[in-house]
Amino acid sequence: MNTKTTQLTPQESAPKKNANIRALAAKCCYSVIEQGKSLSDELPKQQEKVPLKDKALLQEICFGVIRHLPELEHDIRQLMQKSLTGKQRVFHFLLLVGVYQIKFMRIPDHAAVSETVAATSALKNRHMKSLLNGVLRNIVRQQSALSEQTKLALPNAIQYNHPSWFIKKIQQGYPEQWQSILCANQQKPPMWIRVNTQHHDNKSYQVLLKEAGILINTIEAASQAIELTKAVDVNALPGFEQGWVSIQDGAAQQAARLLDCQTGDNVLDCCAAPGGKTCHILEKTPDIASMTAIDIEYSRLTRVEDNLSRLGLTANIIVGDAAAPEKWWPGELFDRILLDAPCSGTGVIRRHPDIKWLRKSSDIDTLVILQQKILNKIWSLLKPGGTLLYATCSVLPEENSEQIASFIEHNTDAKLLTIDNNDHARENTLGWQLLPGEKNMDGFYYAKLLKVKT
Repeated sequence: MNTKTTQLTPQESAPKKNANIRALAAKCCYSVIEQGKSLSDELPKQQEKVPLKDKALLQEICFGVIRHLPELEHDIRQLMQKSLTGKQRVFHFLLLVGVYQIKFMRIPDHAAVSETVAATSALKNRHMKSLLNGVLRNIVRQQSALSEQTKLALPNAIQYNHPSWFIKKIQQGYPEQWQSILCANQQKPPMWIRVNTQHHDNKSYQVLLKEAGILINTIEAASQAIELTKAVDVNALPGFEQGWVSIQDGAAQQAARLLDCQTGDNVLDCCAAPGGKTCHILEKTPDIASMTAIDIEYSRLTRVEDNLSRLGLTANIIVGDAAAPEKWWPGELFDRILLDAPCSGTGVIRRHPDIKWLRKSSDIDTLVILQQKILNKIWSLLKPGGTLLYATCSVLPEENSEQIASFIEHNTDAKLLTIDNNDHARENTLGWQLLPGEKNMDGFYYAKLLKVKT
């Protein structure tokens, strides 16, 4: 029997050095805001450089800076005559890191200042020490005055920490609720879990949670989604590796319920990645005839495969463009279609605060056109008498109720079905619009369409 010995390189065998967390946070925020990269991609890269015990602190700082960006930048502008540019630009973000700690974290002011100033060495420019030290110490001394300023008539973009174009859209769409929507976007999201009923019913799994010392805040009545009182590591959840439970927001858990698949149905999950809804449908109705999950990106479909594998489920996975089904559709019509359309993501800003700065006003018109194209193409794959559930994680009417109104107007075989258990229905709104924070869930939109037999 041959054996093979693998010798680790010095980089692989050496323990992780104690990287400067503030320097990594500044780099991460710089990549997101200045280079337009995703926080979901950049943060894990920086977290790989720190010990496990420091990952949460790094995340807290990065999320906090990006959530409160306009307010923090306003504070810095009051104390600096000239902005940092060029090679010094990363130190602007290091200042933001320092100010966020002083204003919003429990770290003692002197520690926040000293640790942030020390990060200049990690960023290889000790000449910036005196500038950062002076600005941050002034922030500490003037906290009360700066807090008073935020209560005055500052621009909405600074008061509410959102881009002006987005605030205007929310004001137009929700003239009486716009402030509460913006405030909800600034909150830290709760942790919701979905019990795999192939292993346990909700009540028996709640017993397991209690035995594990994990407390429940609420159970959403219609979907049986469970909101935890406090976020925990997934490995602390009983049976997570065995597929007994998944992480999924309560709003997203409405999809499988509303689609209401039946025995023998052929089901399509369109734009399926990362696969949470695909898996939930299979858990809820294991006796469907088939599940097809498509997404345009192969790399995203690997997450669908991973989720299916952990949960012990199977689906037909296809790399395909929803806007061009003729390139991948095998020819058999579907009984049920879930169209989780590509959207602005403006309903999940509390989970992804970088959306506020990565999205532009011009993106919305482009998305609306794409949604319209996909909806029309995918509708042709639905059997007469079949049901299509249109879903987005957006709060913008043009992506949601206005999109559906236009579709029904131009498709006489489309009938809008009433969504049951909708205790948040709004007058003159087609479908079900959940706003961020309602039932402590994400912002989400659903419209259920029946294809009328002609």
